[in-house]
Amino acid sequence: MRKLLESKGLSSVAASLIAIVVGLLFGVAILAVTDASNAIPGLGIILAGGFTGGMKGLGQVLYFATPIIMTGLSVGFANKTGLFNIGAAGQFIVGAFAAVYVGVHWTFLPAGLHWPVAILMAALAGGLWGLVPGLFKALLNVNEVISSIMMNYIGMYGVNYLVKQTVYNQLKNESANVATTAVIPKMGLDNIFYNLRGESYHDVSSVNGGILIAIALAIVLYILLNKTTFGYELKACGYNRFASQYAGINEKRSIVLSMVIAGMLAGIGGALLYLAPASGKHIMVVDKLATEGFNGIPVALLGMNNPIGVIFAGIFISYITIGGNYLQTLQYMPEVIDIIIAAIIYFSAFSLLVRQFFAMRAQRRRVASETEGEKGEA
Repeated sequence: MRKLLESKGLSSVAASLIAIVVGLLFGVAILAVTDASNAIPGLGIILAGGFTGGMKGLGQVLYFATPIIMTGLSVGFANKTGLFNIGAAGQFIVGAFAAVYVGVHWTFLPAGLHWPVAILMAALAGGLWGLVPGLFKALLNVNEVISSIMMNYIGMYGVNYLVKQTVYNQLKNESANVATTAVIPKMGLDNIFYNLRGESYHDVSSVNGGILIAIALAIVLYILLNKTTFGYELKACGYNRFASQYAGINEKRSIVLSMVIAGMLAGIGGALLYLAPASGKHIMVVDKLATEGFNGIPVALLGMNNPIGVIFAGIFISYITIGGNYLQTLQYMPEVIDIIIAAIIYFSAFSLLVRQFFAMRAQRRRVASETEGEKGEA
């Protein structure tokens, strides 16, 4: 029992749960300051989340969780290898454009091949965008944070230009709809996440097979990091680059591949979001970085950089976001809702401090126990 309580996995889960509780309490305080009479009902709406919208609402939770799971995997994977990939926003939008371009123009592809090729091209584009800061880090020792931020803005302005030149819907100032063959299939999820309107009309959510792809990639990533030699080398470089080099690991190759894989994951996230035009999501031609890229940071933190943990963290962040939208039924201003959601996300970073506290406490107990044992033997 004691070993279970001191286990790394349990301490990680406990840290994340404490961060969530603290964030929710802060949210209640914000609600109380704004309108004390509706603070408790407001908390109830947040906790109800997607359930407020029925099965369709839950489907929307999964749909909006899909891209932030992918960017969370991107950030978490890089963190596992000792790198901070703050460039997920640029990799995300570049991958999204590649997918939309293929979806609009490559109509010569058959239906069963069109959307997988679009996702593959998104992965290649995102990987290319991650390659640049990876090379700068490995060859020139340029901090990946600086180079990734620069790549974010190059990606944003570059995609704005390319959208206007290739896949532009001028009336709406956004990208055009992709061909029906490029839309990610529902994979049976439309038979689960819908609300019945009358006897024959089903109000179906936007969720599609993208969430299943994201979960599958998270599992593959978990196996890669924990069950393969390649994953061990990547994590070893993350712990100590120079010690890994001394042990015979090619640390430059590991750094480059780590950033490329992280970029590919973020790029796929862009494809999974925008290859579903019925959801109303299109690439907007605006001077604004993709929020999904930055939301991947708290998702990775809350999931403790563990691919499986990132799945649950992404769903949770999406869940409270959908719940926050329903707060407007209590006459809360949208800005207040944004503050509450941001506060909950912000406190996810607190989970790292809590985890360190548990780790230090467990270490002290082990040292004390070993010391008592040595005294007893003497």
